[in-house]
Amino acid sequence: MSSPRVKKPYPIIGGTDLVKRRGKRSGVVNGLVWAVSVASSGESHPLTDEEINAILNGSMPAEDEVPGIVDKWFWLHFDTVHSAARLQVAHLTCFPREACLVLAETEYGITLEATDHVVWGAMPAFDDAVLEEDRDFCAWRFAMRRDLLVTTRRNPIPVLGSTFRSLKAGKVSAGPIGVIERTIRVFIASVRRQIGRLDDEVDRAEDALLRFERKRDLGHLGAIVGKSRRRATELRRVVTPIDRVIRDADLNLPLWAEDELRDRLENQVHAALDDLLAVQERSRSLQDELSSMQVEETNRRLYIVSVATILMLPATLVTGFFGMNTGGMFLQTGALGTIWAGIVCAVFMLLTWIFLKVARLL
Repeated sequence: MSSPRVKKPYPIIGGTDLVKRRGKRSGVVNGLVWAVSVASSGESHPLTDEEINAILNGSMPAEDEVPGIVDKWFWLHFDTVHSAARLQVAHLTCFPREACLVLAETEYGITLEATDHVVWGAMPAFDDAVLEEDRDFCAWRFAMRRDLLVTTRRNPIPVLGSTFRSLKAGKVSAGPIGVIERTIRVFIASVRRQIGRLDDEVDRAEDALLRFERKRDLGHLGAIVGKSRRRATELRRVVTPIDRVIRDADLNLPLWAEDELRDRLENQVHAALDDLLAVQERSRSLQDELSSMQVEETNRRLYIVSVATILMLPATLVTGFFGMNTGGMFLQTGALGTIWAGIVCAVFMLLTWIFLKVARLL
């Protein structure tokens, strides 16, 4: 029984990530978003079906072991939301089996592996939410030689489209490694912008806390600090694995990938991680101070209530005594009985206050 026919998007060059054009083509791959060849001069062209077939089947001559600058390299980008696309990239013959399995992976994870001539892995990115601080994390995957780059993703990832447009404009350094370096660098830059906003939020909360007046409520400051701390923790959980895989001493990158992936990115990733740790530490200290002030304010209010209760205790006893329905009650007769009863309450309250002062309970 023949499998259902899958509509294949037209490989594009330029424009947005997913663009569909009318018309039929032979259809060599499932989920192909774009396929281009890039010359060393920066000029790029879309690939034909025959060229795509030759590349993916491993019949295109590789230039991995050729010293110097590669004259031409290729970039194929896949959308693996469909099982047919995942099945196809999992059985590519142009990369090792381990690299193909990473390309077809669906679970979120960050990894970086390499052999003598191939580098592959999975890196994080933000999704396409409107507000940057509301964007969630997703993963994109890649496998590359000096002359070939294959990337895959399941969710729309703006940073890949941005890198593709930068490639068209000649703003990406030559080779697949330049695409990977630029994509990760833009992601780290976005992380650092969010860190800057979190730092500003913590600054405002700290300023408000230093100018704290007892009549103000501390609840809204706790919400600001908690939100900043939560987002900083989320960012750290993503940046820390990047730092770990790049700094891995057991990772032997090819010479053509060493400078871009390790030397250039290591400092940026580590700096972002340091900034995140600083924001987390500030948020934690500020939250501890805020909690301490909230406890102090609560105790102060309880103290006022306790003092008022103690001062009213004698008056309660006196009014309870005069409220008894018994014969011969003191001050029961006469026009000034209520006034004298009030004076007795006030006197007992004053004596109680003097006792608390002498006992240093106030």
